[in-house]
Amino acid sequence: MVAEEVPASRREGAGLPHCRLCSAPLTQTFVDLGASPLANSYLEPEQLAEGEMYYPLRVRVCERCLLVQLPSFASPAEIFGEYAYFSSYSDSWVEHARAYADLVAERFGLGESSQVVEVASNDGYLLQFFQARGVQTLGVEPAANVAEAAQARGIRTIVEFFGERLAHRLVEEGSAADLVVGNNVLAHVPDVHDFVEGLRRILKPGGVVTMEFPHILRLIQERQFDTIYHEHFSYFSLLSAERVFAEHGLTLFDVEELPTHGGSLRIYAAHREGPHRQTPRVPELHARERGAGLDRVETYLSFNEAARAAKRDLLAFLVEAKRSGKRIVAYGAAAKGVTLLNFCGIGTDFIEYVVDRSPHKQGRFLPGVRLPIHPPERVRETRPDVLLILPWNLADEIAEQMAFVRSWGCELVLPIPEVTVLG
Repeated sequence: MVAEEVPASRREGAGLPHCRLCSAPLTQTFVDLGASPLANSYLEPEQLAEGEMYYPLRVRVCERCLLVQLPSFASPAEIFGEYAYFSSYSDSWVEHARAYADLVAERFGLGESSQVVEVASNDGYLLQFFQARGVQTLGVEPAANVAEAAQARGIRTIVEFFGERLAHRLVEEGSAADLVVGNNVLAHVPDVHDFVEGLRRILKPGGVVTMEFPHILRLIQERQFDTIYHEHFSYFSLLSAERVFAEHGLTLFDVEELPTHGGSLRIYAAHREGPHRQTPRVPELHARERGAGLDRVETYLSFNEAARAAKRDLLAFLVEAKRSGKRIVAYGAAAKGVTLLNFCGIGTDFIEYVVDRSPHKQGRFLPGVRLPIHPPERVRETRPDVLLILPWNLADEIAEQMAFVRSWGCELVLPIPEVTVLG
């Protein structure tokens, strides 16, 4: 999923950190969210008497190449060794994967002789749809506990971090790819050059790479500071993504704007000398990004205050709700919720508990704020007055699942981009 080692030249150490894309010194702050534990380091009950490790969440922007990035404080093994996120517990995300598989299989003529490799394949939520079509599949997933779920589905999955060395080995073993997929992995890569070189190496001459990642433009415009956590090392625009792919001989020939994760891009890349021709969507988005100021460092430097304003707005809402005697609970033990709650200092003084569909999280506690995590049925039992939806990017899906709370007047509330009570 990510490179095994963070090069010493790109670690934050005693000196100034350096850009992981162009190696320039990082002197400018995009946003400082204080210190936070690793977002997926959920606590067991017996760990509540112990301390936790906190790491800085100070995000930089490179003045030279304008890549927004978080210096590496924890190793990939610490972050992904035992992972609690299983993609299949989001119905809308699984449907997104099915629609994607149908789209690219038809567009690129994938069939029984084709090979699809997914990097960060999680529990097989996507590859199952290619496998159902008879397409050969291979998943690469470093979290052993998550990979086991894919393997139980009969999806061939290797438990390793992806990079140039692994790509070379897979090609030698006959697993060169017609399609390489990476959904929400590019942001997780501490060494982007090793990762993208791996993509180039494993890709067949006429093959295609697709990568999905949160769009920094939407993050800035909609105050999505909670999308920032330690497993997200970089935050890309089309302009910055294009630069790193070009350095490794890969050309971006198409791009789609998606609603997932609060606004994402899906880029299509191929070998520079390949048969794919660029669509008008690439230069059109270039122009819009420049028009929005993504080619100027000043645009990025305004985000720090925007995050603080969003924090003040949420705290004001919660303070007023508690003063009115309302009981507040939250839905979704998501990584973005960990960032939001820790940055805002929101613990059990405001929120009684969190509910989540994943049994891998139930019975545990959110890191830092230590809110207990229960199954969704707990809401029906306790009948709170406010249900704060932490994974606001799944608001429609969650509002449908939890529609029953309206029967006793409970409010469904989104915290980002501004506090919103759903009608």
